[in-house]
Amino acid sequence: MGRTERLARLCGGHPWRTILAWVGAIVLALVAAAVFLPGNLTSNGHVTGNPESKQAENLVYRDFPPDPNAADELVVVRSPTHTVDDPAFKRFVSELYRQGQATNVVYRARSYLNGSPSLVSADRHAALIEIQRKADVDRLLPVIARNDGRQGFRVTITGAGTLDHDFNDLSQHDLKSGELQVGLPAALVVLVLVFGAVVAGLVPVLMAIVSILVAIGLTGLVAEGFTLSIFVINMLTGMGLALGIDYSLFVVSRYREERGRGREQLDAIAASGATASRAVFISGSVFVIALTGMFLVPSNVMRSLAVGAILVGIVSVLAALTLLPALLGLLGDRVNALRVPFVGRSVGRVAQEGRVWGAIVRWVMRRPATSLAAAVVLLLAAASPVLSLHLGANGVSTLPNRLASKQGYEALARSFPRASAAPVVVAIQGDVTTPRARAAIGRLRSRIAADRAFGGPGDLRISSKRDLVALIVPLRGDKTSNEALEAVRRLRHADIPQTLGGTDLRALVGGDTADNVDFIDAVHRWTPYVFAFVLGLSLVLLTVVFRSLVIAATAIVLNLLSVGAAYGLLVLVFQKGVAHNLLGFQQVDVIEAWVPLFLFSVLFGLSMDYQVFLLSRIKERYDETGSTNDALSYGVGSTARIITGAALIIVAVFLGFAMGDLVMFQQMGFGIAVALLIDATIIRSALLPAAMTLLGRWNWYLPRWLDWLPRLDVEAPTAAPVPEA
Repeated sequence: MGRTERLARLCGGHPWRTILAWVGAIVLALVAAAVFLPGNLTSNGHVTGNPESKQAENLVYRDFPPDPNAADELVVVRSPTHTVDDPAFKRFVSELYRQGQATNVVYRARSYLNGSPSLVSADRHAALIEIQRKADVDRLLPVIARNDGRQGFRVTITGAGTLDHDFNDLSQHDLKSGELQVGLPAALVVLVLVFGAVVAGLVPVLMAIVSILVAIGLTGLVAEGFTLSIFVINMLTGMGLALGIDYSLFVVSRYREERGRGREQLDAIAASGATASRAVFISGSVFVIALTGMFLVPSNVMRSLAVGAILVGIVSVLAALTLLPALLGLLGDRVNALRVPFVGRSVGRVAQEGRVWGAIVRWVMRRPATSLAAAVVLLLAAASPVLSLHLGANGVSTLPNRLASKQGYEALARSFPRASAAPVVVAIQGDVTTPRARAAIGRLRSRIAADRAFGGPGDLRISSKRDLVALIVPLRGDKTSNEALEAVRRLRHADIPQTLGGTDLRALVGGDTADNVDFIDAVHRWTPYVFAFVLGLSLVLLTVVFRSLVIAATAIVLNLLSVGAAYGLLVLVFQKGVAHNLLGFQQVDVIEAWVPLFLFSVLFGLSMDYQVFLLSRIKERYDETGSTNDALSYGVGSTARIITGAALIIVAVFLGFAMGDLVMFQQMGFGIAVALLIDATIIRSALLPAAMTLLGRWNWYLPRWLDWLPRLDVEAPTAAPVPEA
């Protein structure tokens, strides 16, 4: 008897003990989340380690204390009728300043009223207030909103704190409106249709919710030691719904199938534990391996997303192995209660080959070469736009117009195009007092001033030891825009070498935009290693599980085809704008830098769920009959309804992501949804049967020199089935 079978029998035989243990875990998780999550999540993405941007900032802030006048937030006050010289304008700004001080958020504020004439727009109809905060911006935003429109004045705000606030609110809004209000109900509808019974449909949803709650608590513990991105909660919720529901779908369907064969309740639970639960364990292991590769990328965003997905993946597997058998032991045949008319007529029957899918598979198997060639050409055509893939970042300019940071950004760009709350920091090391060094620095400042991406030559500061110069250069527009990123690259790779070359000076470029450049470069640099890591470990694990090198290699190639097609369609819709309005997406210049690598890891892990579930059925049948064609026809036909349902559930969940306002989640949700649709249809119904038909007995090839590999069969032997009545 296998371990998963023994565990299922134990939990199914003692359901209340198991359920109470999970209730205790949920309570502890909620406490951990309440204690450790607040204050340990950030919307700021940065490269870990010691990139150039961090080195530059460390040098500058080591020798120069933070500028007391450095602005965290920028407030733009504009009047279409009054100029800044009018008493009404001055009274309005003074009153606004007084209200801001009353919030106890403002540490120091600077405007034209206290001797800063540069904070007046060229047309003199707008004034800029630079604010240095001593607390979160939350209490200041209502003051801005209350004064906006008062006496005809337009008041807007933007800056790091405002942007953090808006990203946080938007991620929560997308979580609620997309994943919970759209994804979860749609998943429940699919489950009820697949199972034909309401209770059976509710069980996987309950499992997903439990997995999410426990994983959030574990995330809180991790966040206590490492600050995580706020998007970890969105990712954890989405992956928890997808994995928790999918794993439960496989196990419950197998349990009902075993009951339909006439097994006693506990024996049916044990049989599903020996088969479906073991498949869940294997596919969950592949998923964790795939997501572990993201830890190689030195980015807090990538590692945060990996933490959320891995934790909820592990909890989902544990819940499927223990809590689900307990629930089945408690419910028994009541899992089939509240049958749905028409679709619920087959409840309790032994799983049969689906007629439609069976017919498709048999057609493909009669024409394997033609089917294989047609499917490969189709997927390669879908993947072809990936050649135009351009990685970057989508910041404040892609946010909805209703948000304060977006309105402030647009007002700032219109009235004060040279102002910036996120300047570029250039640290220049060496003997900066020599005539040659001073001339070189002067040439650099002139070059910067001539570049329209920057807002001037920058403020120059010299350290007391005369061995460091800091240039604080304002950057026009969105700090994450493609223009801003290219400006930093020009500064690093053209302006600095051409002006400081031939001197002993060493220059490093830092700031938020430089940090984004370092992150994008890190993604490019580490992508081949992540691919090699994930593909290599997956090949090893699948070879051990199915004891076939060919099966493992075929699975990897097919998954790469679906991932490539998803990449191509992502570029086609978001970069090239094909049907983006129809789908409700934004057309942008770049694909978010973390999205393709994250898609690869997640898609590879999720598609392996179907691969393992399907191949385990094929292998089970092949071991019984010795016929590859019969095993293919039975395996694909009998699992098609479950796999299609599982894919539709994940599609529904991640379309919830795609329906949100954050373009990064639109890209991620669309990519996963499209890839899994391709995986559950073209890959499973055409490519896999065609390839396995052509390979024949070679499917099960394992070199003799690999005979030493341990046997980890997915479908463990179970007791002989009870003959059907």
